[in-house]
Amino acid sequence: QVQLVESGGGLVQAGDSLRLSCAASGRTFSPSAMGWFRQAPGKEREFVASITWTGRSTYYADSVKGRFTISTDSAANTVYLQMNSLKPEDTAIYYCAIRKIAYLSTKSADYAYWGQGTQVTVSS
Repeated sequence: QVQLVESGGGLVQAGDSLRLSCAASGRTFSPSAMGWFRQAPGKEREFVASITWTGRSTYYADSVKGRFTISTDSAANTVYLQMNSLKPEDTAIYYCAIRKIAYLSTKSADYAYWGQGTQVTVSS
C-alpha cells in the first residue's frame, strides 16, 4: 500500500508563487511516474503535470506550461509542484497521484494511488 500526503497549499494573490509537496510512504514502485491533478468547484478533475520518478521526463498541461514546474526528490520520496505567476483560474484542490509504471499519462484512471488533496486559492 502507498500513502501520499500533499502539503503547501494556501491562499495567495494573483502573481504569487506556491510550492506544493507530495510525500510518498509505504511500498513505492520503481520505476514509476507521478502526476499532479486539480479539481475546481463544479468542474471535473484535470491533469496538471506528470514526471517519471527519475525526473528525466515531464509533461504539462497547456494551461500551466511555462508557469509550473514538477520535480522529484527520489531520496525523500517526494514530488514537488512549483507554481509561479498564479492566476485566479488556478484555484482548485490539487492532488498528487502515483502510477505503477514509468510512462507519463494525463489520464487520472492510469494512476493507482491518490493523496487527499491540498487547497490552492488565488485571489484577484
